[in-house]
Amino acid sequence: MTISKNEEEVVIPNFTLESGFTFKEVELVYERAGNKEGPVILVCHALTGNHKTVGTDEDPGWWRGLIHEGGYVDLNHYQVITFNVLGGCDGSTGPKSIDPQTDEPFGATFPNVTVRDLVEVQFLALKKLGVNHLRAVIGGSLGGMQVLEWGFMYPGFVDAMIPIAVTPQFSDYAIAFNHISAKAIKQDPSWQQGEVPKEGLGLAREIGMITYRSAPLFYERFNRKKTNDEYEVQSYLDYQADKIIERFDANSYLTLLNAMNNHDVARGRGGYEAALEQLEVSVVALGFQHDLLYAPQEIKSFVDDVNMLGGSANYYEVETIFGHDGFLVEFDKWGHVIETALRKLTFKINK
Repeated sequence: MTISKNEEEVVIPNFTLESGFTFKEVELVYERAGNKEGPVILVCHALTGNHKTVGTDEDPGWWRGLIHEGGYVDLNHYQVITFNVLGGCDGSTGPKSIDPQTDEPFGATFPNVTVRDLVEVQFLALKKLGVNHLRAVIGGSLGGMQVLEWGFMYPGFVDAMIPIAVTPQFSDYAIAFNHISAKAIKQDPSWQQGEVPKEGLGLAREIGMITYRSAPLFYERFNRKKTNDEYEVQSYLDYQADKIIERFDANSYLTLLNAMNNHDVARGRGGYEAALEQLEVSVVALGFQHDLLYAPQEIKSFVDDVNMLGGSANYYEVETIFGHDGFLVEFDKWGHVIETALRKLTFKINK
């Protein structure tokens, strides 16, 4: 057994989006960690995430608490791959990339992408890397949208999908918050002048943070406390705005917000029930209490519908006050669900 931890790039030539736009080539940056001979698990990241799922000891990745040697996803046993998504800004082709037609960054002219585009290019990248099968696909939020599409688009390629904090379609309520966030960016004078906006991106992030966390969490953490005549909750939101400005691209943010808005597993599949009847991959879905964007009851309904229509699905609800961001914290509350699902899957395959 060889444990690997690396960050590399794969290039996909002549990739055509659902919209019909064709890239001469798409570059995807990825992290590949764990047992090189082990079953492969694909992890899909959320809106402002990246491919650094595991990271290093000096710079731990965003799911290091879940995935490590001896972890809930044990790198001694599994090989884990994560791509920075198409349209992202951590090395993969996105708005910061050079448009070969103009020799300038795409910026606001970057073409619209769908969740299905993100999945298709990752499928091609995996094939190019010599990966011909996945034990499971795991991800939360935008990552969970990708997980669901994997189950519909490439059922023979995947043994199981583990969608976390995600519903089968993006709700009107969630689209409304994305609309406000996009407006905050587009009304920034810098964006209107063709420059990369910062203040607008910061405001969009503050809007997002209110939806990612819950009222009980805000009350417990801040409880109307002030520092230097400013409420601590205000300082917290401003801090989050400053952080996103330093590390993310506003046009990538807009690109991925739009992809999320269009998420609907029933699109082009004959309607919701017809789509679920086509689903052949087993599902283990997790919902989080107080999640404003992806209501746990909607996730449970999806699981119930899959089972009613002849599929195989299980639902687990995590008790938390973190709301939607629960999928990034408190691994001790739900990591065992992932661990058990993978163990059962291995037992079933080896039986």
